[in-house]
Amino acid sequence: MSQVIARTRIQDIDALRGFALLGILIVNITFAASGFPIHLAQDPAYDSWLDHTVHWLSSALVDMKFYLLFSFLFGYSFQLQMEAAQRAGAAFRPRMLRRLGGLFVLGALHGVFLITGDILSVYAIIGLVLLAMRRVSDRTALTVAAGIYAYLFVTLGAASLFVDTTQFMDPTTALAAAQETTANLAGSFSDVIGEHVRALPTYGLSLLTVQGPTTLAAFLIGMVVGRRRLLKNLSGNEAVLRLLQLIGFTVGIAGGAYYASAGGNSNTCAVLISVLTAPFLSAAYGATLLRLMHTDRGGDVRRLLVPAGRMALSNYLGQSVATMLLFTGVGFGLVGQVSPLETLGLAVGIFVLQVLLSHVWLSSFHYGPVEGALRAVTNWTAPRWRAQAA
Repeated sequence: MSQVIARTRIQDIDALRGFALLGILIVNITFAASGFPIHLAQDPAYDSWLDHTVHWLSSALVDMKFYLLFSFLFGYSFQLQMEAAQRAGAAFRPRMLRRLGGLFVLGALHGVFLITGDILSVYAIIGLVLLAMRRVSDRTALTVAAGIYAYLFVTLGAASLFVDTTQFMDPTTALAAAQETTANLAGSFSDVIGEHVRALPTYGLSLLTVQGPTTLAAFLIGMVVGRRRLLKNLSGNEAVLRLLQLIGFTVGIAGGAYYASAGGNSNTCAVLISVLTAPFLSAAYGATLLRLMHTDRGGDVRRLLVPAGRMALSNYLGQSVATMLLFTGVGFGLVGQVSPLETLGLAVGIFVLQVLLSHVWLSSFHYGPVEGALRAVTNWTAPRWRAQAA
């Protein structure tokens, strides 16, 4: 019985991770489908009410939410891996350093060759901080996480009050830059790589100011939740899950609506509100899925998502391969030719295909293709995908 409960607990985490992959793809695909988002410009070719509605809904309900859920799960899994190493009598620090090194290499290659921006290299760098803090008390970890959000409240709040960001955002210049980026993405492989490299400073600024700090906060919260076994033996009827839904959806949707209506990333105050409220909506999404998966019919949802979550790294990289082939000149060259609604439909289609392929792959192999390679680096052993259980 205990083995069944433990397996269900692990499947809950894998299913949450699989669900987070969909949200991440919905955000990332917009940067592959057009050169306009990275320059915070509106594509004049898609200016209808439907285009604006899709963009608004994505900004309100998806942007800046799902990487937090993914980061929380990274921190949670970090704690599980540390406990597994202790049970096996293995040295955790060198194993994790090798794992983070592997992630960094994958992330660097990913961000240069496949897509604008990357989260794996960020995880690797911030993972070093998490590794250094692995023995801090729960109180210290949560205090640091709260301090990060306090820091962002002060810095982004001061920027919104005292810095005129409009002087850095000339619409004509942004439009020209967006058109140039779109043309480069439609070009040769070297043109695409050049565009990815040119975007690194812009992406790096976002990481330093917002995404990096909030990722660390989510790591720490996930680690504490893992320590306290708060996701263990869930029934789906816990009052805390209902509370997370009530507060999370109320605060998160209100904040997301303001963020979307106020101009998104082009408005510092809107970014501040999103940073402060996005964790609530992320928590509400997670709580809703956990409650759903513990209903009679919701078990099917868990079984559907688990393989995608078990192969999250392979699927994350696979999403970038798919979008590169669809949108850049390396493949079909659809960049700038797909509406927001069509882009959303493609994201859902890619994810559905990945779910199906994940089921097929794991019917023969114990690990995803990239997971097996990273596991070999972590354990310093020969790559092995087919386990005895396969």
